[in-house]
Amino acid sequence: MALKSFRPTSNGQRGRIDAIKELSGGNDGPKKSLVYRIKKARGRSKGRVTVRHKGGGAIKLYRMIDFKRDKREIPAVVKSIEYDPFRAAPIALVCYADGTYRYILSPIGLSVGETIQSSERAPVKVGNALPLKLLPLGTVVHNVELSPGKGGQMVRGAGTGALVVAREENGSYVHIKLPSGEIKRVLSSCYATVGQVSNPDHKNIKLGKAGRSRHLGIRPTVRGVAQNPRSHPHGGGEGKSGVGLKYPKTPWGKHALGKRTRKRVSTDRYIVARRKR
Repeated sequence: MALKSFRPTSNGQRGRIDAIKELSGGNDGPKKSLVYRIKKARGRSKGRVTVRHKGGGAIKLYRMIDFKRDKREIPAVVKSIEYDPFRAAPIALVCYADGTYRYILSPIGLSVGETIQSSERAPVKVGNALPLKLLPLGTVVHNVELSPGKGGQMVRGAGTGALVVAREENGSYVHIKLPSGEIKRVLSSCYATVGQVSNPDHKNIKLGKAGRSRHLGIRPTVRGVAQNPRSHPHGGGEGKSGVGLKYPKTPWGKHALGKRTRKRVSTDRYIVARRKR
């Protein structure tokens, strides 16, 4: 996708940078059997704010995405590439030979009319899902499973893609390089989809004005140093005052910047090389 800048006809347009959405088909709206309305909790549980800075936003319908790709050996035809308000990447509506419709993540290069498949015998081409053990080294993949049959859990964001870099001698594990730079061991029987997720320019988008954030359901964020001392550890003081502490803190007194939060020691044996700092 390409980026688009706007003429400075207003302050909101002056700094705005948007991505041109390359969609095709789907002009009648989403497939009704594949959508449902999510209750608008917006960061609240039983009325209490559990996640700050969430609220409001446009009314949206959630599209059910097939991360499992569990209809094996059945070819599917891409009917349309559509917009999904709940994710940064476009989605593709596919129709299987048995008449079943499903949504999948749309990779770069997938177009309407193409045939895709999830099978061990499928060719290595964009949109097909295969076990990692059958993918040649150097293949770019996304929607990677961590446990066989559980569905893709890694590499699902806009513009992301992982690289198959090695295969262990016993054949039980495959090494993949994640977008963070981390190299991880994944069971070779886990499925992954060939290709890179669409919309790599999403990271370069600038909303331009606060109103667009509100449409996305994002409420304003107040800096800690601008708050009262009872509201934030950084608050209070005369005039402009900095953090003034041994380390930056969250509103609840925890480490805020630079603190390692990864506690899943049991997964260390699957990490071959750490992610970039």
